[in-house]
Amino acid sequence: MTNVDLTTLTGDYTIDTAHSTIGFTVRHAMVTNVKGKFLDFSGSLHLDGGDPSASSASIDVKMDSIDTGSADRDGHLKSADFFKIDEFPTMTFRSTSAEALGDDDYRITGDLTILGTTKPLTIDLEFNGAAKDPFGNERVGFEGKAEIKRSEWGLTWNAALETGGVLISDKIKLNFDISAIRNA
Repeated sequence: MTNVDLTTLTGDYTIDTAHSTIGFTVRHAMVTNVKGKFLDFSGSLHLDGGDPSASSASIDVKMDSIDTGSADRDGHLKSADFFKIDEFPTMTFRSTSAEALGDDDYRITGDLTILGTTKPLTIDLEFNGAAKDPFGNERVGFEGKAEIKRSEWGLTWNAALETGGVLISDKIKLNFDISAIRNA
């Protein structure tokens, strides 16, 4: 448990994308996991250390920045089979509520929009701490995770396997490593 007076952290923050990751894991061919991340995103946080339920988050992700380590796979994910990036270039998250769960654990719920479809998403977060970096920036860090069913957002492309099952699971595990800098 961090020994930080959370009230001192109240304020507005900008996500430091150079030190943050928005990633995902998906089961592939029923036997292995493929991991990926988005390289281009922006976001902001409002933290209220005295009343965590008044905290909020907003994130915009450029879908053409998807990176799974395979140019062919990334190209397929950007196509009309999946993210249709020409029509839907951005995925967004806008929080609607936040709650403290005890210790360093928090939960934030909001609206996730993919392919023009908006559904609720709940993210479990762990507060990793706060520090002043060598450049004088006040930073906070969080790790988060969530699971979604991609079909709920219209991401239904798949292929059957000869051995049974499908090429890509419906369940997607999301993971977040967020470092944010307090706005001046």
